Amino acid sequence: MKIFPAIDIIDKKCVRLIKGDFDKKTEYEISPVEQAKKYKDHGFKNLHIVDLDGALTGETVNLDIIQDIVDKFDLEIEIGGGIRNLDSIQKYIDAGVEKVILGSAAIKDKNFLKDSCEKFPNKIALGLDAKDGYLSVSGWKESSNQLTLDYLKEVNDYGISRLIFTDINRDGMKQSPNFDETLKVAEFSNFPVVISGGVSSIGDIKKAKSLKNIEGIIVGKAIYDGDIKLEELVKEDA
Repeated sequence: MKIFPAIDIIDKKCVRLIKGDFDKKTEYEISPVEQAKKYKDHGFKNLHIVDLDGALTGETVNLDIIQDIVDKFDLEIEIGGGIRNLDSIQKYIDAGVEKVILGSAAIKDKNFLKDSCEKFPNKIALGLDAKDGYLSVSGWKESSNQLTLDYLKEVNDYGISRLIFTDINRDGMKQSPNFDETLKVAEFSNFPVVISGGVSSIGDIKKAKSLKNIEGIIVGKAIYDGDIKLEELVKEDA
């Protein structure tokens, strides 16, 4: 199972949010490039990056930082945050990322998701953020009134290469992921699932490794707050 240590970027700084709330953010002294180096030096192979400036503006605001990380470190990077058109996807692909994550734009416009998968085969990951079974969009500020599994049913054959499933109620809370809901999604999905939101301990990682159709797990706040040591975490990375 792949471990995806996380970097969330605002104003060129590493931050973590509580339940996606920009008013509840913690800024860290270390820069995104320095944090990426730390992960690389510990032996991680994958990296999950969210451009939160991009999520707010719909532009590739931190493309230069992403490019810098790609150029300096041999890491498989997935990037998300406000990617709303084919041009933005192309910029990230050209920069050398492994996967581009589509979220709100793909939920609001399934044709955009389909076109993206056709144009960029094996490069598109779908980010589904759910609360109480319903998908949320626009930085989690609004519910789509769409059930996660109903949406998945409609896009299951589009050729998506990875699904990142986040339970918003758990994100940044360090209360363990919603394994039950994630399992429902994984059983239904035609593509491998990455667990996101709420990872609090190595125990969560070990539990995730025992589940079917789970490709990996994203770890963020628990790393920054020191609840999970990188030396321990990298041992679980396969």
